[in-house]
Amino acid sequence: MDQKIPKATVRRLPLYYRYFQYLNDAGTDKVSSSELAEATKVDSATIRRDFSYFGALGKRGYGYDVEDLLAFFKKLLNQDKRTNVALIGVGNLGHALLNYNFSQTNNVRIAAAFDVNSEIVDTVQSGVPVYRMEELQNQLRLQQIDIVILSVPVDVAQKTANDLVEAGVKGILNFTPIRISVPDDIRVHNVDLANELQTLIYFLDNMENENNS
Repeated sequence: MDQKIPKATVRRLPLYYRYFQYLNDAGTDKVSSSELAEATKVDSATIRRDFSYFGALGKRGYGYDVEDLLAFFKKLLNQDKRTNVALIGVGNLGHALLNYNFSQTNNVRIAAAFDVNSEIVDTVQSGVPVYRMEELQNQLRLQQIDIVILSVPVDVAQKTANDLVEAGVKGILNFTPIRISVPDDIRVHNVDLANELQTLIYFLDNMENENNS
């Protein structure tokens, strides 16, 4: 694809895909831009602009063909192939992620987990084998896993990230509160739940202050 797609648009693509999947499962043949906007909470102008990066996806006066758009986004997001990821750190959050294991998607699953806890290593948790950290690089290479979820304690986050770099990992979903340092060719997405919650509280508090002023 020649033109550069804005990051904000890229982040909305899975949202569009999931909704077209929902519509298809419900037996819906077509959907208007206004209906799509109401369901996804993305305004119609933004949706049309997002879709315009990929050519003419809809028809004026008709809307969007659900089956066609589902197939388009499925191919665009590589939903037609299975992606195995690894979980590093099986604490409370790690266990929750294993139990969830991306149950709402068909193409992503946690295939391996790693931890230092002797009580759970060499066991199977929620259908996922848990390996010793000493086996990290070997197993990642053996299973050809290049995307990992990082949910280890803060004091070992950077060292673990260094090990992942050596193992040839290409993407890290970082649930630790620190910003890890990796080479420029490795993609890191930071998920800071505490920060998101504090931001939400801030906005709610300021909404109340505005309403009371």
